[in-house]
Parts: sequence; C-alpha cells; structure tokens
Amino acid sequence: MTDTWKIATVDDAARARIAAARLAAAHGVSTVERTRLVTALSAQLRQSLIKGGSWVMTLHGTPPSADGGPGRITVALAAAANGSAGKPSWQASVAVEEPGRGESAARVPRDRKAFADALLSADEDTSRILDRLSEQEQLVSFHREELHQTNQGVLALHAELDAAGRVQRELFAAERAARTEAESARRRLTFLADASAALTASLNHEEILDRLPQLLVPGYARSVDVWLLDDDVRKRSPRPAAAVAAVRTGRPQYAADRPGGLPGVDDLPPSALHPDQPLLCIPLPTRHSPLGVVTLTPPEDPWGPDDAVMLIELARRAGIAIDHAQRFEHNRDIAETLQRALLTELPTTPGLGLAARYLPATHGLNIGGDWYDAFKQPDGGLVAVMGDVTGHGLRAAVMMSQLRTALRAYAVDGGTPGQLLTRLHVFLHHLQPDLYATAVIARFHPDESTVTWAAAGHPPPVLRTPGGGVRVLDAKPGAMLGIPLHQEIRDHTAELPPGSTLALYTDGLVERRAEGIDPGIRRLAEALGAQRAADLERDLEGAADRILDPMLRDSQRDDDVCLLLCHVGDTGAHPGPGRSTA
Repeated sequence: MTDTWKIATVDDAARARIAAARLAAAHGVSTVERTRLVTALSAQLRQSLIKGGSWVMTLHGTPPSADGGPGRITVALAAAANGSAGKPSWQASVAVEEPGRGESAARVPRDRKAFADALLSADEDTSRILDRLSEQEQLVSFHREELHQTNQGVLALHAELDAAGRVQRELFAAERAARTEAESARRRLTFLADASAALTASLNHEEILDRLPQLLVPGYARSVDVWLLDDDVRKRSPRPAAAVAAVRTGRPQYAADRPGGLPGVDDLPPSALHPDQPLLCIPLPTRHSPLGVVTLTPPEDPWGPDDAVMLIELARRAGIAIDHAQRFEHNRDIAETLQRALLTELPTTPGLGLAARYLPATHGLNIGGDWYDAFKQPDGGLVAVMGDVTGHGLRAAVMMSQLRTALRAYAVDGGTPGQLLTRLHVFLHHLQPDLYATAVIARFHPDESTVTWAAAGHPPPVLRTPGGGVRVLDAKPGAMLGIPLHQEIRDHTAELPPGSTLALYTDGLVERRAEGIDPGIRRLAEALGAQRAADLERDLEGAADRILDPMLRDSQRDDDVCLLLCHVGDTGAHPGPGRSTA
C-alpha cells in the first residue's frame, strides 16, 4: 500500500502527520516507536514549511511475509518538482509484526472540527509516552534511592570488611611476632639449660673454661676470653678497662662507640685495646666477690635485650660452676693427701712378698673407707688385712683409720684372725652404731705351711697354687662388722705351699651393677691363674698391674679399688716390700 500527500500549507502538514500516525497505529506499531516516528516526521515537516514550496510525503506499507518476516512502514519526504516528487530528502521506517487493520490512512477528515479533533488526538501517543516516562522516572527514582541505600550498605560493609581485614592483618602480624619471640625465648632457654648442664657436668675448672667458648661461639659471640683473677698466667696480659670495671663494680659493662641499650649493663667508651669492636664484659660472680670476667665480642647479629639477660645468667651459672669446681679440686687434693697418709708402707718379710694397689673412685672426693694393711705380730707372724667401711667421704676415712689403729692394737696381744675380727665387731658396734664395715684377715707364719684367715661380710680370698690352679676360699664368713648382732667369727685354714699366691681385694674390683659380684670374682681368678709362676716370683708388682688392667677395663670406677697380693717364695728369698698405692 502506498499513499502520497502533497504538502504546501500547515493544514497539509497536519493531515500528513495524522495519516502517518494512524497508519502506524493500524499496523500495530508500538506506542514508543510510533511516537518516535511521528516526532521525527513533525520535525521534518516543520523544516519543510519554513523552507517553503511544495513537498510530497509518501507512505508505503509492506505487510509481514508469509514465512514470518516482519513488514515495514516507510515514510519519505521529498520536494515537489513539475508536479511530481523528486529524490527524498528524508526517510524513516519502522517494522511491523502484523498486517494493517482499521481505517485507511488516507481518510483524514476535512471539516475543521473533525480535523482539529484528529490533530489533537494524534498527540495522545506523546501523552501516553509522557505518562509512561513519568512512571519510569518514579520507578527510576525509587530504584535510585534503593540503589543508593544499597550502595551505602555496600560501602559500610566494605568499610567493615576493610577494618576487619586490617585488624586481622594486625592480629596475624602480632601472632607472628609473638610466635617468633616465643621461639627465640624457647631457643634461648634451651641453650641456657643445655649450657648449664654442660658446665656443671665437670668438676675440673679448666674443662669448664674450655667449654664456655665452645658453647657461645658462633651463636652468641664471635670470640670469648675468660679472665680468672687468681690465674697468675692470665693476669700478666693487659685487660680492657671494661673488664676491670666489671670486676670492680660487679656489673656487666658494654664498651663501644655508641650505647648498647642492654638491660642491666653499663655503657662505656670503646676499649683502647680493641677500639674497632664492641666488648661485653660480664663478671663471673661468687658468693662474696667476682671470680673473674668473661669478655665477649658480638656475633654477626648484634645482641638484643633478651640475649643480654641470657648471657648474664649464663655467666652467673658459669661462675658458680667454676667456683664449685675449684673448691672440689681443693678438697680433693686434701682428701687424696689424707687418704695416702693413711695407707702405710708394706713390711719386709723373709719368704713372703707383698704388693698392694689402691685406686680411688673417679667420682666424688676420691676419699673412702677402703683400706689394706700388713704388719707383724710379736710371735713372728704377719697379718694382712683388707677392709671396707660403708660409705664415702671424710667420715668413712676417719672410721677406717680408727679400725686400722684398733686392729693393730688388738694384734699386739696376739689372737687369730677370727678373734681379731670379733673384737673389731664389738668395737665398731659401740663406737659407731650406724656405721658398718667388712674385712678379711689372713695370718702367715714362717714356721707354718698354711694360712689362717677369717672374713666378716667381705668377698672371699682367691688362692693360686704353685701349679697354676686357682680356687676361691669361700668358707662361710661372718656377718658385717658393726651390725646389732652378737657373733663369734670363725677361723679357716688353707694349705699354702711355696709358690702360692693369695689375693685379698675389695668389692670395687669385682662388683658391677649390671651383673653382681660372682662374675667379677671369676674374672679375678682367671687373671690370677693366667700369671706365670716366674713372674709372680720375680715381679709381684708387675703382676699386680697385669691383674688390674683387664679387671678395670670395663669399670666405671664409681667405688674404691683395693688389691693385696701375698706370694710365698719358692727359695725362701723375700721379694721386698710392695708399693702401697697406684
């Protein structure tokens, strides 16, 4: 369908506009598209009237195709030339989805009243659009407010999330810092505990001085120097002024070109002896005055406050360990001097060789209650004694000395080994009711080919015969000396032909914690039996050493060891006195 409109006046333009609107409405064009088309056409018609002349508007409608394709309404405006339309100067089209319905676009009223009504009704689409726009504006305003509120909520939520994230990051950072600090504290405490154990494990102050640098370098110091005030050799070398100040004041000193800010430490200028490196001088305290000073140079990482506190505490513990070690060494020297003074030289007896060994325990003050003795009786006999007072220390040593003196006094009046032990038992029970002892006594006489012996709670003697056979003299002994029990200790006799060797000993030689005493006695018997008769005859001292070596190879030496060898000569010649200690 095609309609053509000639436009020369305003009425022509209005009728053309009404025709286009009605044609679009008849073909079901939407209000928005229809209004858009009419508005654009109105603007072009206005321009055409302003320009003047005659114009031709063409309305062309194409219905939808049978296969469902959309139809179109095309509006074209062209200037009229020689009574016909020229090339369109403006053209617009809209799509339609349904064939036209209603009255034709050409039926536009001519009378003025109907024309005015038609013209005004043509703007109803605009009114509807405006109403819809008003509704949309209200809806947009509502949604805008809603969106604004939502945005405010989102912004507030973002702010809260950001604050929560910041707090969480701060908490994480604090937790990491706390974990790092806790790990550093744990590491320092572990080091302090391990170092303290290493320093107190030794009772030799020189070993402690050697261990201190090994513990501190390189983790907590680059170098370590220990100055003991009573060490004459060390005092000859010059000392930093900070070390002297630490001794004088008893406070740690830090000498450097800038303050260290270490707790409990005084700051001093750089040392003249070491101007290029900081020095931390910490006194080694004792109960009365500083024992010395330990001087440290810093490791790769500078010391922190916690490091300084830990180093000061370690120096305190090192000073106590060194002081205890020096006191122990002093007391040990006194104890060893006392112990050796209590052990007498062995007598010289024709036809009987004696060799003795005493080895103090490697732990403690090296003073105990083990003893041996040998002395002559008025009738020409010789008494050999091996004893062991329970316990260690000065009290045991003093008791051992009293027992030895009492035994010698009793032996002057004569008496058999059993009688002597019985009298010692009564003496010890009344003198020290809470102290006990074991002992074995063997009596030799040049006119007899036997040995008489008695034991009180002591390991049995071991006898080697001239042919190399060994047997343990395990006749039933008496009970320990000093126990609250009345007893008469019996004598025992064994054949002792020339070339025989009798071994007396204490339990420190044969007893092991893991296996008891019997295996040790068997090892002693084997070691004694392995000695050659000629060696026992010519070198009883060397035989004593050869017996001790394998016996003590696996021993921890936590008890004193005594061994007394008594050898009856083959030729009647006496081998000479034996050594009292080894």
